[in-house]
Amino acid sequence: MEVHEREVSSPWEGVLVTPVGGGDAAVVVLAGSSGRVERERARILARHGVTALAIRWFGGPGQPAGICEIPLETFTAAVDVLGSAGARRIGVLGVSKGAEAALLTAVHDPRVDVVVPVSPTSRVWCNVGPGRDGRARPYRSSWTWRGEPLPFMPMDDTWTPREPHGGPVAVRGWYERSERTFAHLLAETAIPVERAAADVLLVAGGDDAMWPSLPYAEELAARRRSSGSPVRLISRDDAGHRTRFPGESPALPSADHLYGGTPDADARLGRTAWPLIIEALLG
Repeated sequence: MEVHEREVSSPWEGVLVTPVGGGDAAVVVLAGSSGRVERERARILARHGVTALAIRWFGGPGQPAGICEIPLETFTAAVDVLGSAGARRIGVLGVSKGAEAALLTAVHDPRVDVVVPVSPTSRVWCNVGPGRDGRARPYRSSWTWRGEPLPFMPMDDTWTPREPHGGPVAVRGWYERSERTFAHLLAETAIPVERAAADVLLVAGGDDAMWPSLPYAEELAARRRSSGSPVRLISRDDAGHRTRFPGESPALPSADHLYGGTPDADARLGRTAWPLIIEALLG
């Protein structure tokens, strides 16, 4: 399917990719802590009949340098754009910290019809990097809603990595330790996914080395089911943090982080999840 691509410069940097001939399904596409605009993913979605708006939600002009007290209105404004363009069905697809944002957007905005969190968390975490004031400490919430910071889980800075100093690090243990240290905050910081009116399709790998996304996804799914709300979970025990969907370029190695999984396992998870994602977005 041919697509039309248009740069978006306000209120954020991004790209809007639409199928030639149109369509009434649309999705906001969010990267994780890379901060990039997911152009390739937006193009692939549009080739499958889904209008895709991929945005840079931090690190751009007028935005915080890090993931620190990001207004959830950043994402509801993207929903505004798709709604005003005539979309009948609106989704939000996010990866990692973008999955955290996607879930929270679905909780707070009833216009979201479907949310696809890939490698998600089940709770609100503290900032990753500096806010508008240039400070990364003390820890603050990653998100605000109507000007108020959401309750958040801080990090336990006594944690030390197992890997030799100087190489890429698996930080999953840091998140797991922080949850044990601040266990009294678990209930307060849980993302209330059961309140979302949207359909929920979770994608996670059991070998995720960034954070325990499969246990988080299982927790989210359990809370949806306990409230009688629909949910689907697609997973592979051998996949890591960076699921790759059909047609996407391979993920590049990192000098800083270990992500778990293997290129083959991550691609297999993506191939399994992809038709279900397209089905959910098209409705």
